[in-house]
Amino acid sequence: MGKGLILFGHGSRDPEWARPLREVAARIADAPDAPWVELAFLEFLEPSLDVACDRLVAQGATHVAVVPMFIAQSGHVRRDVPARIEAARARHPALRIELAVAVGEDTRVQAIMADVARAALLP
Repeated sequence: MGKGLILFGHGSRDPEWARPLREVAARIADAPDAPWVELAFLEFLEPSLDVACDRLVAQGATHVAVVPMFIAQSGHVRRDVPARIEAARARHPALRIELAVAVGEDTRVQAIMADVARAALLP
């Protein structure tokens, strides 16, 4: 089974905003036995979720996890992203697409964020 990850961000009018997401995608892709990785954005930046799914299917993916690169389970993650996933499922009925929780909801991410915040006070 070909596996793929879509790192899904909000997007920004400033293309440099996506640099950290590109770096995360590169870290994932560089690992041994890495899944295929695509970025996708809700607005302002490309590619869209549909295009990212199309690319993964073209590579042979049969199972995709969409990972919201959001701090919390916002309205976008609860409403907009599931609607786009349903549209992608309709386009690719053989593709298994799962929606993960927003990365900021993970306690490991929260611990790293706390460490970074505390480090702001270090000389």
